[in-house]
Amino acid sequence: MLTELGDIQIPVLAAMLLGGCTAKLARAIQRRSVSAGLGPTALFPLKLRPLAAGTLCAVELGIGIGLIVTAGSFGAGTPANLIRLSACLLFVVATCALIELRSIRPDIGCGCFGEFSSSPITARTLTRSILLAAAAFGTVFVKPIRLPQTASAATPTLVMLVAELGLFGLLSPEVRDVLVRIGYSAPCELRLLSPEQTVATLHRSTQWRRHHSLIADDQPVDVWRELCWRYVAYRSRYNGRDTELVFAVYLQNRRPTVLSVLVDAATGAVMPWPVSSGRPIGRRWAHLLRRGSHAAPQPELPVWLGELPGTSRQPRPAQYYRQDQPGTRPAEF
Repeated sequence: MLTELGDIQIPVLAAMLLGGCTAKLARAIQRRSVSAGLGPTALFPLKLRPLAAGTLCAVELGIGIGLIVTAGSFGAGTPANLIRLSACLLFVVATCALIELRSIRPDIGCGCFGEFSSSPITARTLTRSILLAAAAFGTVFVKPIRLPQTASAATPTLVMLVAELGLFGLLSPEVRDVLVRIGYSAPCELRLLSPEQTVATLHRSTQWRRHHSLIADDQPVDVWRELCWRYVAYRSRYNGRDTELVFAVYLQNRRPTVLSVLVDAATGAVMPWPVSSGRPIGRRWAHLLRRGSHAAPQPELPVWLGELPGTSRQPRPAQYYRQDQPGTRPAEF
């Protein structure tokens, strides 16, 4: 029984380490910041946080792969024991870091699984880390794992594996967050997407690739939100006039709609796109509106982005859409 219990710890620990590393990398790629969403990096000076986050991911990846490689007869003995001791040391250090982080920054999560670990650190999170450290210590000097030959021999191992996964599930607030995301979709007005995530999404969009040559400064001059849209404005120069290139990003996680408009910086009048900058976004919306009621619903076009071609309505001045505080709406709405 003890031998089987020790055997199942190796795949569990490897899955935890590789899953945590994958979630952190996904969050870093999405936010374009290697330190984004990693709770323990708050213990380091600001300049060292990217290095600490990258080192943590590399250590988790290396130990996770090492546990899998040395689980069998290959690498058995001293190499396997060193890797398992390293896993134990990693979880012990992580437990100490979580205790310190809870006292210094009780408002942030542990960052164990990227964006899924945003809940504040609780006793359950600490208990999980302690149990993982104990499980890693229990794998030291365990003999190479051999797969059961019959179904009856594999049944006790499967029962213990399911019971252990259930225990870690009860101790993991990430499970609740995942279930909430699967079963519930918040209205777009209430979605919590950071400005950094919006800018990262914008940089991957077709609109950005089509018009970024007009931008005079890589840093936006203004970022604000109105209900389901977040707007990002950049300084630009066109025909000897000071202009602003404004992007509107619909707030959703997957394939959000991105619109753009070029406006005069002084008057707020919508200016025609340069020939080399591609066709205006209004043609796309005109095509979507002609598709009929059978088409998939599209997000409502922001009023200030101008009218579709062929309408007589005049562009709105800048004061209608420029807001100093995020989340506010124009007075005419």
